[in-house]
This record gives sequence, C-alpha cells and structure tokens, in this order.
Amino acid sequence: MLQDILSVLSGTIVGFTLGLIGGGGSILAVPLLVYVVRIGSTHLAIGTGAVAVAASALINLAGHARAGHVRWACALVFAAAGVIGAFAGAALGKRVDGDLLLALFGLLMVVVGLAMLRRKTGGDAQPRLDRRTAPRLAVSGFVVGGLSGFFGIGGGFLVVPGLIFSTAMPLLNAIGSSLVSVTAFGTATASSYAISGLVDWRIAGLFVVGGVFGGILGTILAKRLAAQRQTLNYVFAGIVIAVGVSIMLQGVRTLWNAGLVS
Repeated sequence: MLQDILSVLSGTIVGFTLGLIGGGGSILAVPLLVYVVRIGSTHLAIGTGAVAVAASALINLAGHARAGHVRWACALVFAAAGVIGAFAGAALGKRVDGDLLLALFGLLMVVVGLAMLRRKTGGDAQPRLDRRTAPRLAVSGFVVGGLSGFFGIGGGFLVVPGLIFSTAMPLLNAIGSSLVSVTAFGTATASSYAISGLVDWRIAGLFVVGGVFGGILGTILAKRLAAQRQTLNYVFAGIVIAVGVSIMLQGVRTLWNAGLVS
C-alpha cells in the first residue's frame, strides 16, 4: 500500500516537471523508482520509468496541444531525426563507462542551462518548416537524439534548447513541442525494455495516474510564468543547471571512489 502511494506521488513530481519545462522526466523517474518506490533493480526502474514517462509526456502533450503551444511540423521533423540519432547514440554509449556517462551528461546540462540563461525571451511564435528551418531541425534532432541515446538519460532538457536554436520559437512553444520527442524517445526505450520483461506495469500505471495530476499543475504554472517575461526561462535554466551539477558530482564521486580519476 505504501509503495502504491509513493508511486503516485513520485509520478506527480515527474508529471509536474514534464508539464512545466517539457523535460526531466527520465532523470527524475529512475532515482525516484529506485530510492523512493524501492522497485528493486536499476534496469527494472529504467524500463518502468520509460513507460511512465512516455505516457505522462503524451498526456502533457495533449494539454499543451489544446492550449496551442505545439508546433507540429517542426516537432515531428525534430522527433523523427531524433529517434534515428538515439539508436546510433545508444550503440556508442554502451561502450563507455556508465559513471563517466553520468559525469559528462551533467556537464552537458550545465552548459545548456548557462546558454539558456543568456538567451532573451521572445521569438517567432509561428515558426515555419521551410528550406531554412527543416535542415536545422533535422540536424539538431539527430544530435539531440544521439546525445539522449548515448547518455541513456532523458532528452527533454536537450530537446527544448534544440527546438529554440533551430527555429527561434518562444520557450513555451518549445516546451509543448518538445513533448513530441520525449514521447517518441520514451516509447522506443520502453518497447526495448518491455520486450526483455523489465517493466513493472502496476507501478507504471500508478506513476501515470500521478503524472496526469502533476502534468495539469505544471502546464498551468508554465503558462503563468511564460507571461512574466524571462521568469520561465530562468526557471528552466535553473533546474537544468541544478540537476546537471548533481548528476556530474555523482558521476565524478563514483569514479573517484573507484580510483578512475584522481
């Protein structure tokens, strides 16, 4: 019973994060499943988390779509290229030490967060898919998908900046549009783990229930913050940097204890 309650509460946190900033689901889901829900194994947590995050992202996508935040043409091109990149990145990432991947991923998040802090708000709220933006979206999507597959963690934190840098769309539109890619990446990962029997469907369902409620709150807050000039931009960048530093330190500490760095 306690595990069920913790699963719903953890799902609420993940859903809220996805609704607010369009990313962070996988990064939060796995440690919550391992350390709070006590699901058992890391691989089971990854598979279960992927199912829950993909479903929560899809639900949050519906909310943002109803609010008119999703730029479908741009989002679909980015997601399609990203899925291809994710397969290539995953193949390469399996050859690199997991703790080193964590440290590098954390560093990448800090760099992305700092870049977002320097960006001014505004942009083209109706970006077009044309000869100029299509190649940028395809290349950015492939790179972001490759990084997501290489590091094996999330992707939403990278999708949002990728969409912005490719089309100059406002942050709120990028958040809504990014959920197309988060859903696609999560579904691909979930399918792979489900085939291997590494999904706890009961806990995944409870996670999604909490994610629905959290997503509604996150989407509402995102819309309110977007109207306050650069507030949402600062919130996004701050969360990215904070999580990035935490992940980087965790990876470096593990490598230090293992004697791989000095």
